[in-house]
Amino acid sequence: MYTDNEILFPHYAIPALRHARGSAWAELIESLAGKEETSLEVIALMYLMIELNGCLACETDSYRAMRGCAACAQQTLRRFKGSDEELIRLYEASVDKMRELTLAPVE
Repeated sequence: MYTDNEILFPHYAIPALRHARGSAWAELIESLAGKEETSLEVIALMYLMIELNGCLACETDSYRAMRGCAACAQQTLRRFKGSDEELIRLYEASVDKMRELTLAPVE
């Protein structure tokens, strides 16, 4: 009944996003697909998808959870009203945020 779903957007779902938008987006996904899960750039994309998808509010018995994370993310990207350039700017802002967090002192 349930497909693969996670609490937050998973690394394994990244390649499924390749054809969800145009060529610029596909190039970004292609460049990230081979990187390690712990790469700052990959974490930034995962964070962006968590924000766009609303993963924190996802319930395991919801329709979108039953479809799986990859299908949910593909649908989110298809419904995104902005351009690919705007989406990539959001990704770049996410990279910047991850860089700030990694430079922040731990208390």
